[in-house]
Amino acid sequence: MTTTEIGRKAETVAAEFLKQKGCAVLDMNWRTRACEIDVVAQKAKVVYLCEVKYRATDKQGTGVDYITPKKLQQMRFAAEMWVSQHNWQGEYQLCVIEVSGLDFRITNVIKDLS
Repeated sequence: MTTTEIGRKAETVAAEFLKQKGCAVLDMNWRTRACEIDVVAQKAKVVYLCEVKYRATDKQGTGVDYITPKKLQQMRFAAEMWVSQHNWQGEYQLCVIEVSGLDFRITNVIKDLS
């Protein structure tokens, strides 16, 4: 599998996890020239703008470890772009979903990073 295929599989696993939790997936791999969001999901009146981080092993850190201040700033910018382009008036939260291992299991979910 290529790194792109691995990333897409991790994003698909994350989207399925969100669906199982009662969310509707609104967008996957939403992109502009300036930013991207892996998964956008909604539950009730809250939109979750999710970054999916995959690591086969945690030898070099977990996926969550890669959410640096710079990455968080990029996530906030992308969220603002999505909210603006979709004229979203409700609540929204940044979210990180960590997918790990060769079996692509969800190992961590962090909501409301803002």
